[in-house]
Formats: sequence, structure tokens, C-alpha cells
Amino acid sequence: MAKGNAEPSDRRDPKRGSYVVIARRYRPQTFADLVGQQQVSQALTNAIATNRVGHAYLFTGARGIGKTSAARIFAKALNCIQGPTPQPCNACDICVSVSSGEDVDVLEIDGASNRGIDEIRQLRSNVNIRPSRARFKIYIIDEVHMLTVPAFNALLKTLEEPPEHVKFIFCTTDPEKVPITVLSRCQRFDFPPVETAAIVERLQTIVAAERATATEEALHLLARRASGSMRDSQSLLEQLLAFCSQEITTADVHRLLGTAPSSRLAALMGHIIARSTAGALKELDEAIAEGVDAGQLTEQMLGYLRDIMAALVGCPADMMFSSTREEFAALVEAGQQLGLETILAIVQILDQTLTRMRQSTHTRILLEVAVVRICNLEHLEALPQLITQLRQGHLAGTPIGPASSGPAAGTVPAGTPPATPTPQKKKPLEPESPAPSAEPVLNRQPLTSETAEQLWKQALALLEDMTADHGERYERVAISAPNRLVVTFPERYTLDKERCERPERKVRIEKALQQLTGELVRVEFELVRDPAEPSEPVPAPSRRQKLKQKEAHPLVRQAMDLFQAEITDLEEPREQQSP
Repeated sequence: MAKGNAEPSDRRDPKRGSYVVIARRYRPQTFADLVGQQQVSQALTNAIATNRVGHAYLFTGARGIGKTSAARIFAKALNCIQGPTPQPCNACDICVSVSSGEDVDVLEIDGASNRGIDEIRQLRSNVNIRPSRARFKIYIIDEVHMLTVPAFNALLKTLEEPPEHVKFIFCTTDPEKVPITVLSRCQRFDFPPVETAAIVERLQTIVAAERATATEEALHLLARRASGSMRDSQSLLEQLLAFCSQEITTADVHRLLGTAPSSRLAALMGHIIARSTAGALKELDEAIAEGVDAGQLTEQMLGYLRDIMAALVGCPADMMFSSTREEFAALVEAGQQLGLETILAIVQILDQTLTRMRQSTHTRILLEVAVVRICNLEHLEALPQLITQLRQGHLAGTPIGPASSGPAAGTVPAGTPPATPTPQKKKPLEPESPAPSAEPVLNRQPLTSETAEQLWKQALALLEDMTADHGERYERVAISAPNRLVVTFPERYTLDKERCERPERKVRIEKALQQLTGELVRVEFELVRDPAEPSEPVPAPSRRQKLKQKEAHPLVRQAMDLFQAEITDLEEPREQQSP
């Protein structure tokens, strides 16, 4: 963001005598000073050099990355006595007053506090007044998305055809809230987050100018915590300079931010890999006793697991967000021990925990519960092998793994983490051993009118979720075209048909059919109207019918779609007893 030239003696405002924060003292004064925004600097510089300056600009991007600073530099470049020039002198009275935000012809307006139509009407009445001393009257409106819709509408005509002496520069962190009618009248420049390496380099310059010292690792921690915001990193640095005086270390950064050192994260992950629940909870307790914030630790664990995942899938060391190059080998090893599926499951648990922690005061307990759940996760990497063997006709209770190698049945290899037994899915009326004439499940069969229903039943037998239960309520199965199956449901089973039609379930059904036939089979689902029943007393609805009635309610359906849930039980309301 900034490459200021301020010295330690410039810490006080010369007019007011008050202390000036680092983010203001080291604010960029030229386009060359903008860190991480080279494309914006080049575009604005070329526009001035080629006399292609527009009348309205929109600067968008996250907080603290140089939008308002770029607007001031642009204003100085247009109004400098030596200009318009891509390099403002920063010495003339106009440049100095613009830098301090006090120029009468460069008006900085806060869109959050001047968001109404009355303020915009006042602006429209003032744009026709020529600038007092400068070349252009420039309006810089910060957080422009905060303007009301009537205010935007009142500004449209002036924005499209302003007087030749007026320029508009809008800054916003939320361009999606700016009406398209305003966007189409502006030249838009998107400011990307500043890279970590650029932030570290800038912080090193500031530390040297402040006559202090800081370790490179400490500055890297600050830069990563800033998440691409130069101003945030400078504010954190100012806190550390006040906290540590002249020397900043990694331990100081962790104490100030309430974060855990990388060694603590590695130790905690080691207990998780070993499935040592007690060890992980003890490590967590020691971290919190040292002042580590539970929420910060959860975010650190999430970032650490992201780096483990990236290292496992083959990303280079320079793509690590939360870890250093020296830790890369340990990340790869941890990823190989956990496995990709387990890493993804842990990330999901931590993400859900973070969401709950933001709404609870019991943050430590929520983190401990998450750690216990993680330590007791099954070895998910074995699931594909288990599913393959079950699909090939292995009976429940058959040892998982190659029959020709490995430990004897009932033994566990040394070092294997304990895992809770997985309940096997019972197959109805299955004999203890397969009949000699029974053919394997995956024997390829052609899809014909005679085999259609049999293939449908075999495909359902390969599925392991509720899809099979819904699919069993079909009425008939037929072929509508080559490799195209039509499954018809009675009208009373509309919900079962809709659940089978869900994209993820339909894909699983078609894959099962492809395994059975060797060809891609498309499945369609239809409803058939139930025949009219003779008039007779309507029996009381069964439990299944009650479940379907509840599922048909719009609010229940919305909740099921939102949480990807299904109703498994129905509890009738209890009658209140009279006193």
C-alpha cells in the first residue's frame, strides 16, 4: 500500500502536535509507492500520459489495500502545478493539501454518513461551481455503496454528463451493492489483496524507519494475519511496537494475537494422527493456559490442515498459507498419515465448529468436542476398498484386505490406530455361504425388456444409502429406448420418486447400472395415477402415511432441502393434563 518517506521525527502532526499512526505516516504519495497494485498504477499513469482521463472512476477491493490512497494520488496527479502529470511533485501547495485531506477542490465524502438524497442534491448544486485554484474539482466518495437508491438515482445524470472541470472517484468494498446504472458510467478498477511477501517487505522498511528490529518470522505472522490488507498489517505492527518497544519476536506476536506457535499446532496434529484423545485435549488445555484464544486456535488448525491438504495433493512449498518452507516435509508426512478423505472430514468439522463458536460463549467446550470427534474418526481411506469388496460379493464379516497377504484374521498390525467397528449392512434372507450356482453381482448383463426389472433390483442392492429404500417402492420398470430405463412409481409414492430424482442419487443409480451392464444407462422416473378406490370407510393413516404428510408441508420440505435431511421418526404431541 505505502512506501512513505517519513522519519521517526515525523511522528507528530505539525499542526496539532498529536501522534500520527503508522498507517497515515507511511501512506503512499505516488503511484510508484502503491504496493501490490501495479496494474492499477500503470492504467492510471497511462491515462494521464495519453490524455485519456475519464470523468468517473470506481475503485473496488477489500479494506486497507490502497483504494483511497490511489484516489488521492490520482487527484494530485491531475491538479499538481506541474500537471496533469503521472508523477505529482508532492511539494506544491496543492499536493500538500490533498495529501493531508484539506484541499478545497478535492472533496472527500464519507458515503456512510452522507448517504441521503439531500446530500446528493447539495452535491449536484455545487458541481457547477468552478474550482477555486486547481484544474479540476474532484469528488472522492468513500464506501459509495452505502448511498441510498434515491441518492444514486439523483446522481445518475450528473455522473453521466458532469461539467468538464469535475471528476468523480468512488471507492467501495462491496461493488455488488452499487446499481448497474452507476457501474456502467464508471471506469472500474479492482484492487487485489496484497501478497504476503510484499507486506513483509513493506513492514521491514517501516521497522527500520522506526529504528526497531523484528524477526522475519514475526513479520510473516503479521502479514498472514492481515489477510492481504496492508493497513491491517501496519496497525498490528504499531501495536507490537508499543508492546515490545524496540525488538519484536515471534513469541511477542503470538502473545499479542492470542495465537499458538507452529510447534504447538504440530504437536496437536500429532495427537490427532495418533488418535490420542487425551493427549490432544491436554495439548489444547496447555495452549489455552498460555493465553491462546480458542477461536484463533480453531482458525489456525483450519489453516494448518489446508496446508497439509495442499502438500498432500502435490502443491509446492511456496503455496503454503499458514506454514513455512521448513515445515513442508512434516506437512507432507502428516498428510500421508491422515489421508485426503480424513483431512476433508476434519476440515468440515472445524468449519462447523467455527460457525457455532461465533454464536456461543462456550468456545473452549465446542473446540474440545470437535477435537474429540476428530480423534475418533474412522479411517476413511479404507472406505473405497471396503465398498469395492462388498460390491464384488464379499459377505459381511469377511476380512477386509487382500487375502494373500497381511496379518491373520482377528489381528491388528502394530501401530494401527484403534477404530470403532463399523456395523455391516444386513442383506435380507442372505444365506451363510453363496450357492454354487449363484453368479457374481457384477456379471455383465444386457439391458432388455426381460432383464430390466432384475437389473433395477440388483442396482438398488449395490446402493448403501436411503436411495435403495426409496427405489424399492417402484411399480414397474421398462425400456423406453436403447440404454434408457423408465421407472414408474405410484402416485402415492411421489416423494420416493422425487428423492430418487435428486442429481446426486440419480448419478449413483446410473453408475450402479453401468457396473451391471458395462454400458452407460440413463434413468427416467415417472408417476402413474393410482386407480380409483371403492368408496369405503377411510382407515386411519399409517405411520408411513403420517410421515409423508409431514414431509409434504412447505416448511418441513424447506428445512429438509436446507440441511439435506430426512425425517426418520415422528413423535405425536402429548396431551396436556388438566390440573
